[in-house]
Amino acid sequence: MDIRDFSLDMFSLTGKRAIVTGGNSGLGQAFSLALAKAGADIFVPSMSDDDGTTRDLVTAEGVRYEFVETDLTAAEAPAQVIDECSRRLGGLDILVNSAGVAKLADVEHFDRPKWDPMVDINLTAPFTLGHAAAGHFIEQGSGKIINVASLFAFRGGQQSPAYAATKHGIVGFTKAYCDELARYGIQVNAIAPGYFATAITEETRSNPETNQRVLDHIPAGRWGDVADLMGALVFLASPASNYVNGHVLTVDGGYLVR
Repeated sequence: MDIRDFSLDMFSLTGKRAIVTGGNSGLGQAFSLALAKAGADIFVPSMSDDDGTTRDLVTAEGVRYEFVETDLTAAEAPAQVIDECSRRLGGLDILVNSAGVAKLADVEHFDRPKWDPMVDINLTAPFTLGHAAAGHFIEQGSGKIINVASLFAFRGGQQSPAYAATKHGIVGFTKAYCDELARYGIQVNAIAPGYFATAITEETRSNPETNQRVLDHIPAGRWGDVADLMGALVFLASPASNYVNGHVLTVDGGYLVR
């Protein structure tokens, strides 16, 4: 591409179709809205019911929104999700694997009943859905897979060995798929959020000691807002990132440098 051909239209997602797993709550909801604001139609498969809030936010942007309640760990779910998205929206261009869970326990109490569900949801489900989407993207010669990692993909994680292990795994999966799929015009990247002000971190933020401990480690001096992730996602989903592949984009206020 000649530099004179560059345009801010390269960040537009008008006419694109996106799957956002768990896209009706938490960070996933912000991801759904970000893609909608850029012009994409949104398909949300989730294990939890949709109360209509995300639908209202997305459709207010003048794009389509479809939801299906499904168990993403079920063997038949990946193919069904891809097929249903294609049926309802007419195709698929972007997959965002954002659904995830975190369970905490001291190492001596973190057993298989805690380990297995986290591996199933955080790692196996993104792989199986990514595998199903890859076949679709190879056939059409384009596509974007964006996985949600974490700062714990680079560090340990007290009281959550499964969370750290699955997020390390997400990064490995991202790089492995990039290595194979790039030749088909497919980009596979990941976003690694830092410490964000969400319901999950409310207990930490409400305790002055633990809150200050986190803030002392963030050069930006504040917790992240979910809106801080939205631009990063749109970039990775858009044509503007077509030569960005196998990358893990940290959005952490500088946490990893301190």
